[in-house]
Amino acid sequence: MTSPIFGSGTNLTLSRAISDIRDRLGTVSQEAVTGRRTDLTASLNGRIDTAFLAQRAIDGLETDRGQLNLREIRLDLVQQSLAQVRDASAGLDTRLSAALGTGDTRRIELAADDAATAIDQIFSALNVRHGERYLFAGDATDTPPFSDGDALISDIRQIAITAIDAADFNAALNTYFNDPSGGFQQTLYGGTPTASDSDAVVGIDPAIAEILSGLSTLALGRRDEIIPLFDNEPEIFQSAATALFSGQTSIINLQADRGVIQQRVEREQQSLDVEETILVQTLNNLTARDQFEAASELQELQVNLEAAFLITSRLANLSILNFVR
Repeated sequence: MTSPIFGSGTNLTLSRAISDIRDRLGTVSQEAVTGRRTDLTASLNGRIDTAFLAQRAIDGLETDRGQLNLREIRLDLVQQSLAQVRDASAGLDTRLSAALGTGDTRRIELAADDAATAIDQIFSALNVRHGERYLFAGDATDTPPFSDGDALISDIRQIAITAIDAADFNAALNTYFNDPSGGFQQTLYGGTPTASDSDAVVGIDPAIAEILSGLSTLALGRRDEIIPLFDNEPEIFQSAATALFSGQTSIINLQADRGVIQQRVEREQQSLDVEETILVQTLNNLTARDQFEAASELQELQVNLEAAFLITSRLANLSILNFVR
């Protein structure tokens, strides 16, 4: 008399219903939070490939944006370093020319002291890194392009000591800085002469070499330097002033070239933003789930689950005796 009226088939049906409601609760809960459909295959039918392609394109945009951000950071660091190169040597050409015009030896010596300091500042600026990558070392990105300025001044001092006259000195100086077999590229510079990165500037760029040529020559005008050739032919210092002026102009042009690249990178980023907006809108149209609708369904499912539990409980306690009563 205590056996339940309804058999195991009814209980099995209710158990399955409760299990289905629970599964649906999990799905709708996630959709209510994320605003996206969980089962795209069921909701999109034959358009699932379109959604996957849109998502893949969005992921690809993130990769492209990361590469552009990397280029932007490196270009900015290069621009800052080039500005430091320009600032370190700024005004020395006019100061030197004025001192030479008046024959003021003391002012020449002061300019020479500043030139030696400027070389160290420039080498420090050119040794800039992004992470572990040296930006002015060409493809030898794990090697600092320069060590210290004393080695450069020592090389130019040796050229000055062995030169016969101003013409001989200037010819040797040109070979040292501009010839691939010269000391500047072969022994002083630690990077490669070219870079596979088209955005990069190598440390032996002609603009940089020209400024260093003028500075290293001028640095030999310090009081403790004894260079008979410079005493006899002071026009060598005027050539150094000309090199500094020309190098300053070349650095500005180099910065302008990198500025053009920076503008191009910025335009590419803007283009990616537009493309991403279109793709995200397309993906949302395919996969978005109205969160208010999902919340309403979630509430309805909760009510249904409670009702199913209540029915199950009542059926479990229902017997023939209770039914007769």
